[in-house]
Amino acid sequence: MNTLRRQYNYIDGGWADARTDSTYTVVNPATAEPVTVIPQTPPDEVDRAVRAAAAAWRSWRFTNPFYRAEILHEIGNRIAAAVDTIATEITVEMGKPLDEARGEVRKVAKAFHYYAEETTRTFGTVVPNEENGFISLVQREPVGVVAAITPWNYPVELIGWKLAAALGAGCTIVLKPSEYSPSSAVELFRCLDEVGLPAGVANLVLGAASTGQALVSHPLINKIAFTGSAETGAAITKSSQGVVPLSMELGGSCPLIVTAHADLDAAVAGTVRRSFRNAGQICIAINRAYVHEDLYEEFLERLGERTAALVVNDGLKQPDADMGPVANREILERCTRHVADALARGARLVTGGGPREDLAPGYFFAPTVLADTTQEMLVMHEETFGPVLGVAPYRDLADAIAAANSTPAGLAAYVYSNDLAETFRLARELDFGNVGVNNVDAGIMNAPYGGRKGSGYGYEHGREGLEGYLHLKHLRIRHGSTAE
Repeated sequence: MNTLRRQYNYIDGGWADARTDSTYTVVNPATAEPVTVIPQTPPDEVDRAVRAAAAAWRSWRFTNPFYRAEILHEIGNRIAAAVDTIATEITVEMGKPLDEARGEVRKVAKAFHYYAEETTRTFGTVVPNEENGFISLVQREPVGVVAAITPWNYPVELIGWKLAAALGAGCTIVLKPSEYSPSSAVELFRCLDEVGLPAGVANLVLGAASTGQALVSHPLINKIAFTGSAETGAAITKSSQGVVPLSMELGGSCPLIVTAHADLDAAVAGTVRRSFRNAGQICIAINRAYVHEDLYEEFLERLGERTAALVVNDGLKQPDADMGPVANREILERCTRHVADALARGARLVTGGGPREDLAPGYFFAPTVLADTTQEMLVMHEETFGPVLGVAPYRDLADAIAAANSTPAGLAAYVYSNDLAETFRLARELDFGNVGVNNVDAGIMNAPYGGRKGSGYGYEHGREGLEGYLHLKHLRIRHGSTAE
């Protein structure tokens, strides 16, 4: 893995260089050493990929859904057989520990199997007509060519959600993965190639912002699916040509409320998991916690102890480490800035607080808990997207709800309470697309996952994830047959 590799695009059923001198070098965040070179795919090669997808769609859209389901099952099996290969690429380029990366790959395989089953359940409806001799059929049809752009934090799982649903719906796709972690996407596409997916149905173009811009602005794109920052999401909205449906998951500053009736052990364990898993680099990570004053100090004491005990290391050297490095220097600097801002404004440092100098030059930041935080502190209203958690006490539940709802984000929120009335009040008043009560796993594959407010629109997972790649056709037939 110490040799600098060059990765290639996958277009129209084959691997090809982008024929450009412009490249991007990928760095291993655990060592700060370059590991991979990818092309900055130029507009003419993006055009070739989109046109290949458009040509393939003419036949793929009419393929029998049971055939598409069979293909998706085969892809899921190939991914499951390649877990270690794909997971190693995730760890090398993104940094999460190898065992955690393996879990991500296994979930991708499950996503393909899930959407294989949903593919054969693309049902229409029959609508009665007021006038005799007519019948109305409502059919669901694939939207067309999809442009998908995915981030680096879950570099194959977030591809899988889009890819499996789009192919199952009968769409074709051109995907641009993050330039920070492209090689796991390349290995995923090897699985597609090995099962004999028809040429042009799925295409991979590598590169950074300019490649993504060329993709989303292409006139033959019929839908855009994006996961990433709000700033990039806004830019994509402006760049799309004509009236193109968009689905966007733009992250969020996710809150946790621990009430006076919470199981404290469960709340602490859940907070540690959802704040520091993947080094806090997850859209549904807990960024800020509001804890009832009766439990506040004990919560902090237990949380500090468990957080300080987390094992941080290079995920290749220690596959079962609790946390690896953050993915890039920008996040390392943002974590440092958010901690400094909170301390300057009067927060109390419970544990952590800065980069792990003993693991330098890698981008390692100690998992950090800040107490006595207030809403004006950056950590409490900006998404850190790193292993930093702010904790504040509250007395009145209404104040905690108002603070939780006070940011533009609306992706996920978490509650720990064993009081039934309290639980239902929080579930009703928290303005988020996903609310986890007494657990911190806000998304499951067979239920819709999506945000509101500044966290985007549209859904992945569940039947709704497939329907995002379908549109409706009303077929009104005059058949002339009437009852005598």
